[in-house]
Amino acid sequence: MQYCEADVKVWDVWVDRGISHCFLDTASSSVLAVWLIGIGSIELVQFGRHGTRLDERLKPKSCLYRLQFLAHLLLSFVFPAAWIFAYWQWNREELYGHHIARGAVQLILWAFALLITHKERHLQMPSPPLWGHGLALLVFWTGNVIERCLAITSFNSRWWWWHIHGEQDRFKLIIFSAEAITVIIAFILGLKAPGLPSLEQRYQFAYGRLPDPESNGAQPSTWSNLWTKMRLMMPYIWPKKSKMLQLRVFVCFALLVIGRVMNVYLPLYYKWIVNSLTNPSPETQEFAFRWDWILIYSALRFCQGNGFLATLRSYLWITVQQYTTREVQVKLYDHLLSLSLRWHIGRKTGEVLQVMDRGTNSINSLLNYVLFNIVPTIADIIIAIAFFITSYNLWFGIIIFVTMALYLATTVYVTEWRTKYRREMNLADNQFRAKGVDSLLNFETVKYYNAEQYEVDRYRAALVSYQHSEWLSSASLSLLNSIQNVIIGAGLLVGSLLCAYLVSNHTDGLTVGDYVLFATYIMQLYTPLNYLGTIYRMIQTALIDMENMFDLMGEKQEIYDHPNAIEYKCSAGKIEFKNVSFRYSPDYPILEDVSFVVQPGKTLAIVGPSGGGKSTIIRLLFRFYDVQSGQILFDDQDVTMLKQRSLRRYIGVVPQDTVLFNDTIRYNIRYGDVEASDAQVEEAAIAVEIHEKILGFPDGYATMVGERGLKLSGGEKQRVAIARTILKAPSFVLLDEATSALDTHTERNIQASLQRICAGRTTVVVAHRLSTVISADEILVLLHGRVAERGTHNDLLALKGVYYGMWMQQQSPEKGDSSATVDEASLTTETDKKIDEK
Repeated sequence: MQYCEADVKVWDVWVDRGISHCFLDTASSSVLAVWLIGIGSIELVQFGRHGTRLDERLKPKSCLYRLQFLAHLLLSFVFPAAWIFAYWQWNREELYGHHIARGAVQLILWAFALLITHKERHLQMPSPPLWGHGLALLVFWTGNVIERCLAITSFNSRWWWWHIHGEQDRFKLIIFSAEAITVIIAFILGLKAPGLPSLEQRYQFAYGRLPDPESNGAQPSTWSNLWTKMRLMMPYIWPKKSKMLQLRVFVCFALLVIGRVMNVYLPLYYKWIVNSLTNPSPETQEFAFRWDWILIYSALRFCQGNGFLATLRSYLWITVQQYTTREVQVKLYDHLLSLSLRWHIGRKTGEVLQVMDRGTNSINSLLNYVLFNIVPTIADIIIAIAFFITSYNLWFGIIIFVTMALYLATTVYVTEWRTKYRREMNLADNQFRAKGVDSLLNFETVKYYNAEQYEVDRYRAALVSYQHSEWLSSASLSLLNSIQNVIIGAGLLVGSLLCAYLVSNHTDGLTVGDYVLFATYIMQLYTPLNYLGTIYRMIQTALIDMENMFDLMGEKQEIYDHPNAIEYKCSAGKIEFKNVSFRYSPDYPILEDVSFVVQPGKTLAIVGPSGGGKSTIIRLLFRFYDVQSGQILFDDQDVTMLKQRSLRRYIGVVPQDTVLFNDTIRYNIRYGDVEASDAQVEEAAIAVEIHEKILGFPDGYATMVGERGLKLSGGEKQRVAIARTILKAPSFVLLDEATSALDTHTERNIQASLQRICAGRTTVVVAHRLSTVISADEILVLLHGRVAERGTHNDLLALKGVYYGMWMQQQSPEKGDSSATVDEASLTTETDKKIDEK
């Protein structure tokens, strides 16, 4: 028995108008055997060492899994036996060694694939599992589909059975068709993986819990909630505010359509030019010089691809893209400013800025990829299939369709598989950038504690983690590119062989120009198709980058205006707390049943130990938070029924921790009233006794204050903040330790200025230095979040309670300067009992 047919060597690829049956059987069997047995054995070893048997309840009862099992049995036993029977029954002389070798290899490989499928169904690896089957099986199934597609190109060969010349050929064709259909079923079911538990089930089995949404090893597909993402994007994509931009969009789409038409005519003109130079005219027997076709071809080439049309379209799209970027960034920025203080206290500035940049850029990238790459490429594929079917025959359309389908399916699957590496890289990128920004923002603290090397080591560790994730992402990308090149190369090879064969036999009147047409068109099609894989990855990357931005957009606005909220117009200027209770978290109470009234034009001082809730009252008055119970009233109107902007317009705040913009002193003071004149800005500076100091700076009021105002001293920053509030001229003044950073002399001067400013205005003062509030109309002493005492300075001293003890502590020389604060432990048990009784 010979291994190959007569006069055919095993390495002969094309024999007698078709692919050599001997070569195809040998090559495909060898390649698939090396791949599946090599990679599959590694997987089986890993399952044997580290696999854990899955709970029977996790294994899905699926009819499709039974069909998958049956397909493997048919391909491993039934079909090889049917081939051997066909040759043995009709013509034993046509039974060659490669037939038996292929049957034996098929039996081993499909049985081996069934074993791996069984292991993947019943065993769980300790690491977070990937969705679907392993790479060994997926490549094996894909290789079998490609082998059947290659066989189609040999339909004119006498060694094959396409032209039925008897019962034997008919039986072989039936076997081949049934086998090809079964292979396709096995391939499709392999992608679906009906016998495997879901990712969530396998993850829960491995860790005893569902995947963490913040983890990156078990993230859902980036295409999940795609409709929600698109719905969020749509208001920013269509330029509804500008008719000119809408016209530009229509022109860009018209250019796309023109480009699709050019892609069809360019290869046709190339064919006609080649035929005119290779086929002489029947009348004159001379070659034609078609300069007109050459000019048209050159013009089409000039406009095609990245030529003139693409350049013009890119130019017209610039303003549309800028519109989208502007709308998204402004909307996101406005949303961030509307979020609560609670959220801003917990955020990381560097990470938020990185998410904003990547998110807004990803929307533009997504638009460009979808509109100008994906849609045109898909249109080109559909046009190409229709063109080749109508101009040549059905087989060309089938070859192109199968190649495209395999390419797209492989690209989608492998890209989905490597998505987790991109997510890990994004997370690591956020972390190492956030660490860098955080260290730079806290530069002084780093220096104070001699922690430069510690911060460098943290930054280096974060960067190494990012580069590890980056390597995984890049390595998996190289694997994907290799698979894509194999599929495209196989499709090009099959199509070129078929076309060359038809041209050499002058089938259907095909000429050399037709081969040139095919080669030109197919390469013209494969070039964007090859880029389509990259585009798909870019789209997926854009969706991943947008996820964090959508998370920011999805942050709920904790403090919002009631639908029936009204504008606040200050009338008398009265403030009232009614039985207010507040806590930042359920187990962290701050205020308990606090009540007080500040009459119009009066001053209320709030004192007490640190952590008693004094600054919280300031934040509640400004409505940074809503209370859990009770009411806060301005002129007998509940703050929850007032529009925030209208209320805050009448409130001026001087916080304890003053943070300035990295701009000029004039800008920071004018922030209290952005429409104020320079003279008004200087009057406010004079009122807080900083005017002369500012004039002493080289740049005067144009002096830059630095990041968060670090170029100014603590007292200078505090005075700028007070001047800013003075310029606002509010009806209500809230002072939270407004003079805490000032020396005694300056404090007394500013106190006099504040008294003049607060005259006739309703004022709430939070203070540790009791000497600064002795003139207040009423003083509230907070202890443990409740009102311990209230009254004027003299009344509270006469009580000889909590306030008296605080006053005596601050007056005692042994306690240090007058800024000393009271220690809660020093307060008497009797005082606590009095508070409880109240």
